[in-house]
Amino acid sequence: MSALRERETEARERMDDPTCDLELLESTYRQFRVVNRAVAGWRRVYVRRIRPLLGFEPPFRLLDIGSGGGDVARALARWARGDGVRLEITAIDPDPRAHSFASRTPDPDVELRAESTGGLLARGERFDLAISNHVLHHLDEALPTFLADSAALAPRVLHNDIRRSGTALALYTVATRPLARRSFLYDDGRLSIRRSYTADELRALVPDGWRVETAAPFRLLLTRGMGRR
Repeated sequence: MSALRERETEARERMDDPTCDLELLESTYRQFRVVNRAVAGWRRVYVRRIRPLLGFEPPFRLLDIGSGGGDVARALARWARGDGVRLEITAIDPDPRAHSFASRTPDPDVELRAESTGGLLARGERFDLAISNHVLHHLDEALPTFLADSAALAPRVLHNDIRRSGTALALYTVATRPLARRSFLYDDGRLSIRRSYTADELRALVPDGWRVETAAPFRLLLTRGMGRR
């Protein structure tokens, strides 16, 4: 796994190609729900980081940036309803294909928008917390703008992503190989791990005020204004 010593910066994921096969893309979105539930750790993040922030009045406004198929936003909304607390989620993704797919599974507490952070900032919108799932590793030169935008949109920010590891790559390869011909999950997921950061790499890139934390399994949490849990 020596190739993982350096982050992959040239290759791009197939699902990011605007001309990619739509059937395979939507199959990938469906499978993300299972993968995120298994490895992204959002239930733990919700219980430890988000739930303590939520009150009963007024609604707590959460922004999910790069929301993809919308499974993370819907899960957070469902957990909050189960806890009897008010969580109002805006989930944005500039890719119209993601927006179209996510819109087929509506949630009363999730507003889906096909737009970027720039549009929200231009209208002066603000939120109580901004999050993202598996977005950081897609960014190279756009990372500073992404962090600045998310910090401008909310006083608290939590970006959840993969931590590059040879073990993570080996385990993912075995677990997803049967799906290789039915979606982009196998190839793109392996590339995502190769494109992801180590904790030290990310710490070297982020401005003052941001905190990089590691979490299991093979996770990085990049936070601002959240404290430590």
